[in-house]
Amino acid sequence: MAYVTTTDGTRIFYRDFGQGRPIVFSHGWPLNSDAWDGTMQFLANNGFRVIAHDRRGHGRSDASATGNDMDTYADDLAAVVEHLDLKDAILVGHSTGGGEITRYVTRHGAAQGSGRVAKMVLLGAVTPLMGNVNGNDDGVPVDVADRVRKALIDNRSQFFLDFPDVFFGMHRGGAAPKSEGWRMAFWQQGMAADITALYACVEQFWASDFREEMTRITIPTLVIHGTGDEVVPYETTGKRAAQILPNATLIPYPDAPHGFPKTHQDRLNADLLAFARD
Repeated sequence: MAYVTTTDGTRIFYRDFGQGRPIVFSHGWPLNSDAWDGTMQFLANNGFRVIAHDRRGHGRSDASATGNDMDTYADDLAAVVEHLDLKDAILVGHSTGGGEITRYVTRHGAAQGSGRVAKMVLLGAVTPLMGNVNGNDDGVPVDVADRVRKALIDNRSQFFLDFPDVFFGMHRGGAAPKSEGWRMAFWQQGMAADITALYACVEQFWASDFREEMTRITIPTLVIHGTGDEVVPYETTGKRAAQILPNATLIPYPDAPHGFPKTHQDRLNADLLAFARD
């Protein structure tokens, strides 16, 4: 079990294997680094070093009553990157993790490139702003975030059994036979997280505003988003992020759900490999 201890004493768990150029993964809510298993192994098999951490309060990282905010998430990621002394890394973030890596590059001096970070990838990310807040009138309404918060308090176990239907698009039919495996993994990872961290993170993924800082990110960025995403809608997040970022390439996955890193894992692996090798 590998950990790095942050400045406030919180231990952040991380996994690190493979050899070659480092690719660093930041997971979505309410998951942990196990969500990346298939993609990490694929890239390690193809000549890359892969690193993924559990966000504070998630998975095997320590829970903390404070610091459950986007700035601290970014600082925790920086602690991992610096502890491992990574160079020329590619950052990959899904959903909330996309916000985390975006805040990292603007908060830790990598927006225009640095010795540590060369590229980043936003997958179904909450950037530039997910919620209907700060004049983002076509964003996700606050009552959606409120329902998630209420579900966490009322019966989070049932919520984590039900939500995968929308997360992976399984309610639309045609799901792969392993869909119940996705549900079980989602439930297990969600239940392994701390309730305080989960609750606080809802506000972070719904209301964090990255619009201004994204205009300053000039490193090459790959934006991949499912056009069928019912959690983080494509038109107001992925598509808009690619328009704001100065050096972005957008790849829409037609009709893909929010959980496309699993439902479309083979295609994603190929796209990530091509971007990493470019």
